[in-house]
Amino acid sequence: MLWMKALHIIFVVCWFSGLFYLPRLLVNYAGASHDATREQLAQMARRLYRFVTPFMVLVILLGIGMLSTNPGYYLHAGWFWAKMAGMAFLVAYHFQCGRYVRAAVEGRDRHSTRYYRFFNEVPVLFLFAMVMLAVLKPF
Repeated sequence: MLWMKALHIIFVVCWFSGLFYLPRLLVNYAGASHDATREQLAQMARRLYRFVTPFMVLVILLGIGMLSTNPGYYLHAGWFWAKMAGMAFLVAYHFQCGRYVRAAVEGRDRHSTRYYRFFNEVPVLFLFAMVMLAVLKPF
């Protein structure tokens, strides 16, 4: 169980590094004035998205593994369901990043740097909330 928890935390860190950096690439993409720079940033974002997606899958699989060790506890804990709601949002956020990356690669993304700067802050809020839920177990 402890090795599963350790791996879960490691892959959460890896996944979040991508969730933090990917929108920053899109901020720079949206603000770039040269086509070559935009193309390079779009390709960097595409490669990063492909790199961090397996980390998301591993986080989910390890989370399911930990759940299976004591389902009676987890499935009756309010904090767990709040954390799962946050996880569902982050998976949706990850896939939305993929849509934005695909649009950038195809040259059809029209979001502003201001939009991506706001979009970039969203996972920070969920990270704080989910860590607090997992550690403090408030309900």
